[in-house]
Amino acid sequence: MNARLGPGKRLLTHAILIVLAIPFLLPLVWMVSTSLKEDTQIFPREGEAASPFAIDNLIPSPVAWHNYADALVEVPFLTYLGNTTVLCVLNVVCAVLSSAVVAYGFARLRFRFREPLFVLLLMTMALPAQVTMIPQFMLFRELGWYGTFLPLIVPSCFGVPLFIFLMRQFFLTIPEEMIESARMEGASEWQIFRQLVMPLSIPVLATCALFQFLHTWNDFVGPLIYLNDPNRYTLAYGLQQFLSEYGGRWSHLMAASAMFIAPVLLLFFLTQRTFIQGIATTGSKG
Repeated sequence: MNARLGPGKRLLTHAILIVLAIPFLLPLVWMVSTSLKEDTQIFPREGEAASPFAIDNLIPSPVAWHNYADALVEVPFLTYLGNTTVLCVLNVVCAVLSSAVVAYGFARLRFRFREPLFVLLLMTMALPAQVTMIPQFMLFRELGWYGTFLPLIVPSCFGVPLFIFLMRQFFLTIPEEMIESARMEGASEWQIFRQLVMPLSIPVLATCALFQFLHTWNDFVGPLIYLNDPNRYTLAYGLQQFLSEYGGRWSHLMAASAMFIAPVLLLFFLTQRTFIQGIATTGSKG
């Protein structure tokens, strides 16, 4: 698109986008600014009516870098980070691989009731999570998994409907001639899936992996329901506990929050091209 626009129009387009992005960036800027202030600098003194988003209030003076070190001491950040990382890695691997297997079956295999089953799968996407929350909790408690990471990992091993849909649409864009040629060479379906389809599907696999990572990283309800040991808390749940205990220490809370979202922002900037390509190439075939 930018290649079709002249330099003046490109500059105008970027200027408009920057202006539109400012309202969305202000909360982030305020959070970082607050994380670098002393508690006495965050709120205006009595009788003052200064806006927290005023330029002179957004720039901390002096800069309190020690808030980040203090937050790491007050919150067992490294423990929460380790727990969250383990959950993210296992959920990403399990969700992407299991969804890819199911999606390949719906896209390239011929079997009875394939289309009705796919429609049934899509219908589950409209089912609110709150409907199955209590039955799932009772099941996992009977299995003795309450208080462990298993309820937060095992469900992703059986596929994610959204990922199955996205991958199926992408697999359908792979030319049928390539699949048939591999079959004529004597390749099994597993070999076609592993050696042909998966290498060609990196964009959609990366997109689904990013979706699953963000869901697991930000998940608060799951740890709230199933985890009762502070040594197993995740970052999202741990920050809520910090807010409950140190609700008045906004500078430290904002410092902990900034460290919480930093990996997500970094991951997005590193993978945005692959993410957009994966979404754009899922298509609507089928």
